[in-house]
Amino acid sequence: MLKAVIVILLLAVLVSLFSGLFFLIRDGGKTNRVLNSLALRVTLSIVLLAVILIALWQGALTLNPTP
Repeated sequence: MLKAVIVILLLAVLVSLFSGLFFLIRDGGKTNRVLNSLALRVTLSIVLLAVILIALWQGALTLNPTP
């Protein structure tokens, strides 16, 4: 379940990235849609990082112990 949440958040970050690119090309930077897309991407990235850190702290995810 946790890995599915992480994958969904990663996909949402990618969708936000490409929507920002699309808005930049289509609007030419004249509207705030690029800025909104960037803000959403940063927010989703922070949420993703928080989910991963909390999962590591609780022991739901483990780091690879082999060097």
